[in-house]
Amino acid sequence: MKALVKMNGIVAGTLSRQGSKVMFEYDKGYLTLGQPALSKSLPLRTEPYESEGLPAYFSGLVSEGWLKRVQSREQRIDPDDDFALLVHNGDDLPGAITIELLDLS
Repeated sequence: MKALVKMNGIVAGTLSRQGSKVMFEYDKGYLTLGQPALSKSLPLRTEPYESEGLPAYFSGLVSEGWLKRVQSREQRIDPDDDFALLVHNGDDLPGAITIELLDLS
């Protein structure tokens, strides 16, 4: 699964998952624009960030409580699959970040 991450409408990078491994990589164009990092935990760099499960910054954007239960039920997504919940609801996040699903495979 792969998604486009935007900050204030500008493409900042891609978020992808292969099995349990999640990768975030800043867009090369974003790095040249002088834009801020998404988070202090994800400073600007050319190398991708890799982790088991969602990096903490993105994990903090996943819905919680009743909203998470509703999204899981209505969209038929496992409530423990934070990556899928995030990329399927990335157009309705708090703050300047939006996430657009690119590829389900």
